[in-house]
Amino acid sequence: MKIKELQKKSKSGLEKILRERRERLRALRFDLDQGKLKDTSQIKKTKKDIAKILTLLNK
Repeated sequence: MKIKELQKKSKSGLEKILRERRERLRALRFDLDQGKLKDTSQIKKTKKDIAKILTLLNK
C-alpha cells in the first residue's frame, strides 16, 4: 500500500488494516515453514506495510 492511501484512512481503519496485515504475515510465515510459499518477497512487502501503518498511528 502507498503511504498516501494510508493517510486518507481513519485511525480505526488503520487499526483494522494492521490486524489484517499481521494475520497475513503470520499465515505467510506458516506457509514458508511448510514449503508452500513460492514468492518470499510477500513477507518483506507485508512487513513494510505494517511499518508504514505503525508510523502513521504513532504520529
